[in-house]
Amino acid sequence: MARVSASWERLVEAVLTRTSWDAHGGTPNGIAASVPDSLQRSNINSILQAADEIQSEDPNVARILCEQAYTMAQNLDPKSEGRGVLQFKTGLMSVIKQKLAKKDGGQFDRNRDIERLWEFYRNYTRRHRVDDIQREEARLRESGTFSADMGELDLRLSEMKRALATLRALAVVMQALSKDADPHGVGGRIMEELKRIERSHDTISGDLIPYNIVPLDGPSLTNAIGYFPEIKGAISAIRYTDHFPQLPADYDVYGQRSLDMFDLLEYVFGFQKDNIRNQREHVVLTLANAQSRLGIPDGSDPKLDERAIRDVFLKVLDNYIRWCRYLRVRVVWNSLEATNRDRKLFFVSLYFCIWGEAANVRFLPECICYIFHQMARELDAVLDQGEASHARSCISEQGSVSFLDQIILPIYDTMKEESLKNNNGKAAHSKWRNYDDFNEYFWSSSCFDLGWPMNKASPFLLKPRKGKRTGKSSFVEHRTFLHLYRSFHRLWIFLAIMFQVLAIIAFNNGRLNLNTFITLLSVGPTYAFMNFLESCLDVLLMFGAYTTARGMAISRLVIRFFWWGLSSGFVLYVYLMLLRDRNSNVTGSLYFRIYVLVLGVYAVLRLAFALLLKFTCCHKLSEMSDQSFFQFFKWIYQEHYFVGRGLVEKITDYISYVFFWLVIFACKFTFAYFLQIRPLVQPTRIIVNLPRLQYSWHDLVSGQNSNMLTVASFWAPIVAIYLMDIHIWYTLLSAIYGAVMGARARLGEIRTIEMVHKRFESFPEAFVKKLASPQIKRMPFDTQSSQMSQDNNKTYAAIFSPFWNEIIKSLREEDYISNREMDLLSMPSNTGNLKLVQWPLFLLSSKIFLAIDLALDCKDTPDDLWNRICKDEYMAYAVQECYTSVEKILHALVDGEGRRWVERVFSEVNSSIAEGSLALTLNLQKLSVVLSRFTALTGLLIRDATPELAKGAAKAVYDFYDVVTHELLLPDLREQIDTWNILLRARNEGRLFSYIEWPRDPYIKEQIKRVHLLLTVKDSASNIPKNLEARRRLQFFTNSLFMDMPVAKPVSEMLPFCVFTPYYSEAVLYSNRELRDENEDGISTIFYLQKIFPDEWENFLERIGHVDSGDAELQESSVSALELRFWASYRGQTLARTVRGMMYYRRALMLQSHLERRFVEEDDSSNDFTTQGFESRQARAQADLKFTYVVSCQIYGQQKQRKAPEATEIALLLQRNEALRVAYIHVEETTAADGTITKEFYSKLVKADGQGKDQEVFSVKLPGDPKLGEGKPENQNHAIIFTRGEAVQTIDMNQDNYLEEAMKMRNLLEEFRGNHGLRPPTILGVRENVFTGSVSSLAWFMSNQETSFVTLGQRVLAKPLKVRMHYGHPDVFDRIFHITRGGVSKASRVINISEDIYAGFNSTLRLGNVTHHEYIQVGKGRDVGLNQIALFEGKVAGGNGEQVLSRDIYRLGQFLDFFRMLSFFFTTVGFYVCTMMTVLTIYIFLYGRAYLALSGIDQQISREARLLQNTALDAVLNAQFLVQIGVFTAVPMIVGFILELGLLQAVFSFITMQLQLCSVFFTFSLGTRTHYFGRTILHGGAKYRATGRGFVVRHIKFAENYRLYSRSHFVKALEIALLLIVYIAYGYTSGNAFSFVLLTLSSWFLVISWLFAPYIFNPSGFEWQKTVEDFDDWTNWLMYKGGVGIKGDDSWESWWDEEQMHIQTLRGRILETILSLRFLMFQYGVVYKLRLTGSSTSIAIYGFSWVALVGIVLIFKIFTYSPRKSTNIQLLLRFLQGVTGVGLVVAMCLIVLFTELSVTDLFASILGFIPTGWLILCLAITWKKVVRSLGLWDSVKEFARMYDAGMGILIFAPIAILSWFPFVSTFQSRLLFNQAFSRGLEISLILAGNKANIQASSF
Repeated sequence: MARVSASWERLVEAVLTRTSWDAHGGTPNGIAASVPDSLQRSNINSILQAADEIQSEDPNVARILCEQAYTMAQNLDPKSEGRGVLQFKTGLMSVIKQKLAKKDGGQFDRNRDIERLWEFYRNYTRRHRVDDIQREEARLRESGTFSADMGELDLRLSEMKRALATLRALAVVMQALSKDADPHGVGGRIMEELKRIERSHDTISGDLIPYNIVPLDGPSLTNAIGYFPEIKGAISAIRYTDHFPQLPADYDVYGQRSLDMFDLLEYVFGFQKDNIRNQREHVVLTLANAQSRLGIPDGSDPKLDERAIRDVFLKVLDNYIRWCRYLRVRVVWNSLEATNRDRKLFFVSLYFCIWGEAANVRFLPECICYIFHQMARELDAVLDQGEASHARSCISEQGSVSFLDQIILPIYDTMKEESLKNNNGKAAHSKWRNYDDFNEYFWSSSCFDLGWPMNKASPFLLKPRKGKRTGKSSFVEHRTFLHLYRSFHRLWIFLAIMFQVLAIIAFNNGRLNLNTFITLLSVGPTYAFMNFLESCLDVLLMFGAYTTARGMAISRLVIRFFWWGLSSGFVLYVYLMLLRDRNSNVTGSLYFRIYVLVLGVYAVLRLAFALLLKFTCCHKLSEMSDQSFFQFFKWIYQEHYFVGRGLVEKITDYISYVFFWLVIFACKFTFAYFLQIRPLVQPTRIIVNLPRLQYSWHDLVSGQNSNMLTVASFWAPIVAIYLMDIHIWYTLLSAIYGAVMGARARLGEIRTIEMVHKRFESFPEAFVKKLASPQIKRMPFDTQSSQMSQDNNKTYAAIFSPFWNEIIKSLREEDYISNREMDLLSMPSNTGNLKLVQWPLFLLSSKIFLAIDLALDCKDTPDDLWNRICKDEYMAYAVQECYTSVEKILHALVDGEGRRWVERVFSEVNSSIAEGSLALTLNLQKLSVVLSRFTALTGLLIRDATPELAKGAAKAVYDFYDVVTHELLLPDLREQIDTWNILLRARNEGRLFSYIEWPRDPYIKEQIKRVHLLLTVKDSASNIPKNLEARRRLQFFTNSLFMDMPVAKPVSEMLPFCVFTPYYSEAVLYSNRELRDENEDGISTIFYLQKIFPDEWENFLERIGHVDSGDAELQESSVSALELRFWASYRGQTLARTVRGMMYYRRALMLQSHLERRFVEEDDSSNDFTTQGFESRQARAQADLKFTYVVSCQIYGQQKQRKAPEATEIALLLQRNEALRVAYIHVEETTAADGTITKEFYSKLVKADGQGKDQEVFSVKLPGDPKLGEGKPENQNHAIIFTRGEAVQTIDMNQDNYLEEAMKMRNLLEEFRGNHGLRPPTILGVRENVFTGSVSSLAWFMSNQETSFVTLGQRVLAKPLKVRMHYGHPDVFDRIFHITRGGVSKASRVINISEDIYAGFNSTLRLGNVTHHEYIQVGKGRDVGLNQIALFEGKVAGGNGEQVLSRDIYRLGQFLDFFRMLSFFFTTVGFYVCTMMTVLTIYIFLYGRAYLALSGIDQQISREARLLQNTALDAVLNAQFLVQIGVFTAVPMIVGFILELGLLQAVFSFITMQLQLCSVFFTFSLGTRTHYFGRTILHGGAKYRATGRGFVVRHIKFAENYRLYSRSHFVKALEIALLLIVYIAYGYTSGNAFSFVLLTLSSWFLVISWLFAPYIFNPSGFEWQKTVEDFDDWTNWLMYKGGVGIKGDDSWESWWDEEQMHIQTLRGRILETILSLRFLMFQYGVVYKLRLTGSSTSIAIYGFSWVALVGIVLIFKIFTYSPRKSTNIQLLLRFLQGVTGVGLVVAMCLIVLFTELSVTDLFASILGFIPTGWLILCLAITWKKVVRSLGLWDSVKEFARMYDAGMGILIFAPIAILSWFPFVSTFQSRLLFNQAFSRGLEISLILAGNKANIQASSF
């Protein structure tokens, strides 16, 4: 046992003392890294960290610290109940045991521990000169200065922080041990030292107090932000003053700060300390940034401007003010002017403190308004008192004060109980209250019945009782398609009336006379009845809310119900009387006059009021009017909610989108009339007037109804297309309009690198005008240069160059370009005295050589030569720069006689140039020789200096002199120089050029390097950069410089913003194992990446200095291995990539701030416009003031507890990014004496401290588990309290960013202040670049589709339609607007599954404004495999299905004006409705055709009505087919291609997509969206579907595809195939079967796409070996029995059970039953077509067919029956099966021989019985409980297995046949990976793998 214990201790110790990362990673080593979370809030962590630090200095003291840490852990958790505590204690004790043993085996004397500790403390203090440092910092703090460079002190601060942290830990241990020490000895000295430490307020020790951005609890010298005047002013504004209520004398102030307003709030209301600390910083930053926009305050004691406080006050409390105005209650303050600044700040601070601790209640913004209203009144009373007192509402029965327990917890508990009723999202929405229901309780003045303190018996806090529902608020989300009509009834009424009008005109042959007019008046009853139907739905769908809804809302429903009921009855009666008079030829009918008068007056009034309310002034007047008469009719017309009021737009915007829709209507109704309705008029008349038709079956429904069913079968597809083709016209017009808008915005002007080359000269000026702030524009430059410059080009270039160079540097860091390309792309600083603009070398490369060639070939004068050179402006720049640079370099290298020679030669040449006599001075034929000599010289000078190189350089200079003098110069000048006495003497004495001054000046060194490259690089500029992504980024960035964007503000004045990323458990950083593990084909991730990104791999190796190394060799170095992991992770969809991209914002701000010279104290001594040192503390502080990045890693705490690699990787990201913050939910478990486990939840924020370890900044306790709703929005909600700024950009963790785009963020944020209509923007839409589309064809399709939507699509949605919502990331939110109105998403379970778009809904309903901007882009990853795409499409479609049921959709559909409502519908749920209608059109058409064919009347009516070639049906089928194959989806893509890539590239891309079967993909996606959208509305089941974001090139097994697509695609495709076969077999045509195929081409295409697309787009889908393995896997899965715990991936039975889970409710069962009855038609029609039945139409035939079916089922049961146990009937059963089989064969032969039954009849019977069998299966599944009670479930299961086996064989057979031919697999690879092939990638290697091919086994 002792051995086991010892082994356990050694194991735990090894785990605890392991090293997580190497020195470059920066995480702490040792046992300090393993403190459990439950012990984190103690000092154990810092004590053990100190022990690790001093272990090497004094192991004895380290042992003392470890023992004290163990004692503290034992006191905190004596029973080791916390997670990981037992292991921690065991490991720590093992470490202590080792430390106790001395080398000589002796023991430590514990009695002297305190003395040793004191002695070590004193020595440690002297060694690190702590007292000197404290005196120096005190002097700096008192002087009030903060220089840019603190010299040696600055360099020692980091070490001092670590030393002081160790001293603090020593002090804690000394304090604990001194209790038992001699008070007159060492104990007394320790107590004196502790008192001195407590009294001292040293700044560096203040750095040790955790803080987020601003060190408010203690001053800091390491963070310059505290010295900014605006920060000082904000801190001063909230400081406690004498006229505030006096706090108790024993009130403890945390840290080293003075009292402020937040201390009073904490004392009065019992807010948590960390909530107070968090919101204190929040308010300080908000005030400081508001002040900085108005101007930086001056003076030693800066003060905030009153306007800054007023702006913050009004913005933060805007929703509260609106709420009070809506409820007609008075706000807390008397008037804004009478409220002093302190009261304003108190109210703002109180609101933020409430919001910061509200947890899930933050989703109830009006509830927070109510809480604030009541607490502000209490605060107001406290402020009027002399002494502070606790608020009565926050005092518990025990006397403690806690806002969380008394205010938030009761509300949370009620919400939690309601959330439990949703049964994990499976219960009906109507059975439980969601977040919106709770919030809408406060939309009525009755909310004040809740009282204050809150009445626990209030209906609001009423917890649900079992079996009883709690009433909803004002809307009930019943699951029904009827919501589509209720929400958008105006659309359906309009379409119905227009169809009625067009049909009436068509049936009247286009004649418009009185009779037609009277018939047209029938739209009146239609309109009234459809409105009555909508009012009925209002009454019906409010069931579940009548007991709790507002009385006014119920009254409105009742009034509208009776109003429309009576109106429809009245209008119908009058119209019928009118028709009677018309038929009686009554002239001057009274009813006619009444009818026209009533309809006319109603129409005029509606139109007049609608138009008047479009004017802003009229709408505001209606809002302010208190007249009861006016308010009553307005209330009747539209429900009065807190949201949705005032949804009007500027009149110009209104006219724009009205005109847009009028164009669509003109096209749609013209098409509908001439090609859909009018062609069917004459055939309809003929069919109606035909005599009774002879049916081939027993007719049940078509007796004396004028063949209405036949007419309906023709008109039904017409109506279906009529309802959805408006979306087609919308798509076409939006594509055209979007392209025009894009062209006007100058998108696509620069689309190639050649265009970048041609227009580069204009980039600096455009950059300065758009992206440079006024400070940079005023930057002083070299005076001489400015005087010599003829224009501003030099200045522009000087400003532009540092930014451009940082962009190029970032491309190099990301390995998109090589070192050489970076040199060629970099731009000189242009700040020297060189008067020319120096352009990047990639523009000038090879220009010198071309100029020399021109000079050699030139026979003209020098002026003509120069003119020819100037035709290429960059060639002229190159020649001028080369000439000037040579002079500068030579002048710097030589002195004495050599310098005189240089001056003489260049003086003569300059004179010759000025006089135009250059040909008389120089021999231009020798230029190439001269340049070769100078190139040899620069080749030496670019290297590091050595004596040998210096001699070589001197010789090279002499050679250059010799060539210039004796070859370049013509004889006359040559003779003058050769005989020049000074030069001649020096040459004879050997002094001429015997020594050169090796260049030291950085400017000269830069010039030498540049000239050398200029003279050696011969590459064409079009090849640089080579990487396609680098080209795309540079093209977009340079193009955006010419687009319309706001001018950038200085960093100090810009809007502050935050980036916010939710994360759960996705990939953070690929591990070495993940990179090297091979899949079944032998493919590793690193191998894949090397082949996909070969140029980037080479650049990576060059960057880390391992050019010739392989990836295996990189593992030998830990640094290289880590760099490899990052390189791979940056090419996937990982959190590391996202963090790197978002941190570019900070880098850009630091660069911009540095170049603006924004220091605490201006330092004008240097005017060098360079980026060197731009990461100074001042620049970092300025960036931190404006930018924060919070990643909400929901389960980071759990990951740390279980030592998950994700936790270590997140910690590494924290260490590498000092501004990164991680928020997570921490769970503390405590076990009571009775074994009950209690959990406490905390919302924590951590950052990396100076030692690389997680440092807890804030820890806010939550009322309970925060996940009551959907996970992602709950994750966002808990962490949003840690965000800062006035804007927040929501970023998903599969996104990326670029430095050049980050530079434009200041411009984007200025859009919040821009003019974008009636209201300022609240959400700024941002363009996305999908970076995952470059490998496979599927990824390309998805990328193009997504790019089309996020560019052209959203461009039109924002303007002119004004209905752009928030469709995900990376939109930028007005943060204050949204956090005071419920957050950036909604979280109610299931209904808000698509949480992102609800932010747009909420913003629009609350009078926000969503815009779209395309001059800035953010990277976005998308799904790249078909299964991933299908899961994503299913998730989105299911989310849209839930949106149909939501109150947000209903209110927007009701409150938006008619035309804006149309835009909203067709761009949200309407898109999916039209998608579903596209598929339903096929069903309607084919079932109609099957009815005609099986009933036998198609032949009878076709000759008379000529319907087979009817224009209307052709138009329907063509429109449906074009939608189906994605033509209208592709139209915006193609238009986008034309706009941004050019016409030729667009045509090429479109043809390529078609050749890669994009139509198959789009048709397949159509089925995916239809299935999930329809199923969600019918049955629910929408859920988050994890798609995975890895690299997808693996082969998907047949069984996996079958499971995923069987019910969504395969079953439906086979049903359509059966309909087509029936149509071909029994339909009538004057031609042949080929005519049928042509007519049903789209349907056949759909069948093939739905059945085989998963295998066409499956890598290696037609490889024989894979096919064999897939078949084996599928059969094993099919036959494997299910059971408890068996997943659907392993067993058909388990999967089959899972597929039935969506049918839960009685309503769902009834609907499924009704839908399934359609399968009866097959058997009913086929049996009457058999030869066996002849021409008989007796119903008995159909009855006999059921007898035959029952017999078949019994036979099947006999053959499949297998007893569970071995019994005596086994032999009898086998005998019976044999006899039955023989008897069946004999019976079939006899029937064929002696009856009319033919072989064709047998196949026809199968055709009829298969759908009936499927019907039986569907009904059995639907009524599962009934079937199970009858004991038939096992038989049903086997029957279903047979069906799935049959479907699988039908699909698998063609795949197996095609797999026989090797060329099919080759063709498929080319089809899937064409993009990769075009880039020269080695996909064949990827697919084949590194393993040898395995011989395929036989079938």
